[in-house]
Amino acid sequence: MTSNVTVLSYNESLLRKSDVDLLKGPHWLNDTIISFYLEYLDTDFFENNNSLLFVSPEVTQCIKISPQRELDIFLNPLLEKEPKFIFFALNDNEQTEYCGGTHWSLLAYSRPEKRVFHYDSSRGINDGPALDLAEKILKYFRLPFEGRFEEVSTLQQNNGYDCGIHVLCNTEQLASYANHYGKLKGCPKITPDQVQKKRWEILDIINKLKMKQS
Repeated sequence: MTSNVTVLSYNESLLRKSDVDLLKGPHWLNDTIISFYLEYLDTDFFENNNSLLFVSPEVTQCIKISPQRELDIFLNPLLEKEPKFIFFALNDNEQTEYCGGTHWSLLAYSRPEKRVFHYDSSRGINDGPALDLAEKILKYFRLPFEGRFEEVSTLQQNNGYDCGIHVLCNTEQLASYANHYGKLKGCPKITPDQVQKKRWEILDIINKLKMKQS
C-alpha cells in the first residue's frame, strides 16, 4: 500500500508516507513524527549537544508505566553524558503495549534548577501523567517532590489536534533558551505564528534530508 512506502530513514527513525501525511493537514501527530523531530533536534539542530537530552515518546512511556525500581534500566544509559536538561514527550496513554493516547504535553527536568517543569497546551488534561512522571524523575535524582514541580503557563491550543506541534515548538524553544542561559525558568512563550509554521517547517526538513540521502 502507498501509505506504507518509506519516505525517509533517519538515524533510529523510519518515516512512512502515512506518518508524513499527518503533517499536511489538521491531524494529531503520532509518536513516530515526534520521535523523528526530537532526533533531528538532537543530531542536526543542536549538533549532539551533551547538555541536552531529548527522550522519545516510546522511552518516556516505558519510564511512565514502569515501577520506580526499574527506572535505572531506562535512564542510566541515557544519562551517561550527564545532560543538564532533559525533555520528555509525554502522552496520556495508560496502555503498556503502545504509545499514543489522545494528548501530548512536555515535561522538562532542569538539573541546574533541580526542578521539573510541565508545559501543557490544553492545561489540565495531562495533570495526572505529568505528576506521576515528575515524581519518578525527582526520586531518581534523589530530590523531594515538594516545591520542585511547576506547571508553566504556556500558549494554549485552539483545536483538538495541535498538541504534538506545541510539544515540538516548546521543546525547541526551551532547549535553545537553556543552551544560551543555562536554565528553563523565564523562557518566553511560543507564539501562534510558530505553531502555524511548524508543520511546514518539518516537511521542509524531511524533504531536505531526503535530497541529501539521494
